[in-house]
Amino acid sequence: MALIVQKFGGSSVRDYERIFHVANIIADTYRKGNDVVVVLSAQGDTTDELIKKAEEINPRPSRREMDMLLSTGEQISIALCAMAVEKLGLPVISLTGWQVNLKTNSDYGSAKIQKLAGERIRAELHRKNIVIVAGFQGINKFGDITTLGRGGSDTTAVALAAALRADLCQIYTDVEGVFTADPRTVPNARKLDEITFDEMLELASLGAQVLQNRSVELAKRYGVQMEVLSSMEPKRGTIVKEVTTGMEKTLISGVAKDDNVASVSLIGLEDVPGVAYKIFSVLAKNRINVDIILQSIGRESTKDITFTVAKKNLERATEILRGKQSVLMFNDMTTNENLSKVSIVGAGMINNPGIASQMFEALYSVGINIHMISTSEMKISVLIDKSEGDIALKAVHDKFFGTRSENL
Repeated sequence: MALIVQKFGGSSVRDYERIFHVANIIADTYRKGNDVVVVLSAQGDTTDELIKKAEEINPRPSRREMDMLLSTGEQISIALCAMAVEKLGLPVISLTGWQVNLKTNSDYGSAKIQKLAGERIRAELHRKNIVIVAGFQGINKFGDITTLGRGGSDTTAVALAAALRADLCQIYTDVEGVFTADPRTVPNARKLDEITFDEMLELASLGAQVLQNRSVELAKRYGVQMEVLSSMEPKRGTIVKEVTTGMEKTLISGVAKDDNVASVSLIGLEDVPGVAYKIFSVLAKNRINVDIILQSIGRESTKDITFTVAKKNLERATEILRGKQSVLMFNDMTTNENLSKVSIVGAGMINNPGIASQMFEALYSVGINIHMISTSEMKISVLIDKSEGDIALKAVHDKFFGTRSENL
């Protein structure tokens, strides 16, 4: 007998038929003699619909009240799914984030998990209940409901698997596993049998939507064995683990595209030591993450710095920088939201020269101009016009995966 944590996304429970389909997957796992803990997201587009309702009332509501509102979506899902499992004749109980005592900090909208002991869940498992938990939510030290940010149900599932020392954490999605690119955009994308935590973390951080990057970080830290698989097709998925078979041969594991990116250019900065520190420290203090950074060569005692942030942080970042213009001493600031970031990821890139040139050749072959470049041991990212994002994704994917090779 094993303890298995299963997570199902919003598309998997979006309507009556899907809920009963999920209930049957849960039931089959339980009938095989396993203890089963399930984590659910809100149904379909419920979260987006709740955001629209909030905007109708107040275009700029407090983050606390938004968390109070958005957490209701998962509560609907877990109750309905529990009713479906009940109808199948199995013992089940649904629990919210606060009922399982999932403690978080007070960063409403993107809270971080601080503690999850799991006593309530263990007690219910001891009673032979299937336990269905609301993903995406927790409770802070003030007793307020908090949410973990987009994709937070993945993080809930991995946190539960770690706390309960589960034998397996299965993440059910609407695709069959982790692919070399988004199969909805790149039809010839290939499913990977396995991928390392580090590669999966890079892909998740760079726009691949199959897993939330925080969930992968947690899985790596606590050694949680993960499987990404389809809730629609009963097929073997992709195993995410520390080391993969044939890792030495792997060059590129995947290609990702992220449209949630914007650039900020500070023009005419004084060319003296400490300027970059002042800029990025003030952004860090306001919890704004910066990704790609490009600094121009100094001219006439001035220089320019361009960097990227998530689109959701653009307005806040520009407001902060405008407010500090006299201290930072820049002449002008420009922004650009019409961008895409296309990236390649692979554990074997560092020992294989020429990978970057192949990527740039692929972009050149379809006439795409590169605005910015960022590299590391495991990834290469380029910033391009958003209108060319899908073309670039397909061209780069075809360059590395167009024909079967040792890349897989």
